[in-house]
Amino acid sequence: MKLTLHIWRQKNRTAPGRMTAYTLDGVSPDMSFLEMLDILNEKLIKQGEEAVAFDHDCREGICGSCSMMINGLAHGPERGTTTCQLHMRSFSDGDQIYIEPWRARAFPVIKDLCVDRSSFDRIIQSGGYVGVNTGGAPDGNSLPIPKGVQELAMDAAECIGCGACAAACPNASAMLFLSAKVSHLGRMPQGAPERHQRVRSMVAQHDREGFGHCTNINECEAACPKEISVEHIAQLNRDFIASTVHSLVK
Repeated sequence: MKLTLHIWRQKNRTAPGRMTAYTLDGVSPDMSFLEMLDILNEKLIKQGEEAVAFDHDCREGICGSCSMMINGLAHGPERGTTTCQLHMRSFSDGDQIYIEPWRARAFPVIKDLCVDRSSFDRIIQSGGYVGVNTGGAPDGNSLPIPKGVQELAMDAAECIGCGACAAACPNASAMLFLSAKVSHLGRMPQGAPERHQRVRSMVAQHDREGFGHCTNINECEAACPKEISVEHIAQLNRDFIASTVHSLVK
């Protein structure tokens, strides 16, 4: 295939950025999207030009670092797929492909397609953990957990923190990420003692980082590569209201 790639190029955080067009020929439909960018970078380096900077690590849909907008969609056109799992068979010969970094004020551009997602780290640091002493590793059957609760907690725990939810949301809200982290801990017995404190701390940090508010557009669920349900946002709202009442009663 022969493609025209329109890629966002930005030297650093403070420099102005712009879309730059590149033509790439001989692209195999069996290539992954990141392999296609590797081929482009090899071509640019041979021509004495600077390679396109983009984040990646596992290339197996696990780490969440391959974050980029492809034709206006987070991670590209395939549902439930990270950029590294996207293959060029999803495109056609002669296509114009537009590639940009995440679109969110809380994800400032570092260079080209690389953004700073440390805001997610700070949200986790504010309460996304179990801090109480739970003792040694218990027997697997000593804490009976209803199957429905276990499945909901595991579904939430699938979040890889890629940021697609915030990038896709018109309000740049990270509520799907936040609710997944709150939900998978709050539903389990080990996380229950800190449930009220956790949700208040993490919501407050989310707002301090500059993410927007959720207005139930549900674009986050459509963009999530792990297809995490907005049901967790509803649970987050219930937990937040309960924690607010709990703090007033205390």
